[in-house]
Amino acid sequence: MKAILHADKNWGIGKNNGLMFSIPADMKFFRETTSGNVVVMGANTLKSFPGGRPLKNRVNIVLSRSMADRDDCKIVRSLDELFAEIKKYDSDKVYVIGGAMLYKNLLPYCDEVLVTKVDAEGEPDAYFENLDKNPDFQLVYQSDVVETNGFSIRFTTYKNNKVKAY
Repeated sequence: MKAILHADKNWGIGKNNGLMFSIPADMKFFRETTSGNVVVMGANTLKSFPGGRPLKNRVNIVLSRSMADRDDCKIVRSLDELFAEIKKYDSDKVYVIGGAMLYKNLLPYCDEVLVTKVDAEGEPDAYFENLDKNPDFQLVYQSDVVETNGFSIRFTTYKNNKVKAY
């Protein structure tokens, strides 16, 4: 399983249940990386999408204790149920896409984290763990700086050297 996100210079990841920045290059990377794969999210992340609808061309799995079952995505009620569901898929094709609490709970189980680092401050109200300070994670890839939509970004990949089995 992998996590995918963008973060500001302080590892902020969201504001008011949405993204802090509109960065087309980051959205394109997210779309191309996750398309045809499985995305795992919390209920608030699903609600933040246009019309509260799941992402197209992906299997959408939502962890929520209270959300009603839906035909357009798979609702799971617990971490145990989530792990049972994602075991049905190739783990390299499963991406955790938010929100902050789900990232926090699933980070130990992610073998890779794809972070688009934005060289800006987004006044976030939600944060991701600073992987540069986590000894279990190692930066294994960092792109050159890309200038896009008024932002300087880098695409990075972190490897988890102590992945927990689920």
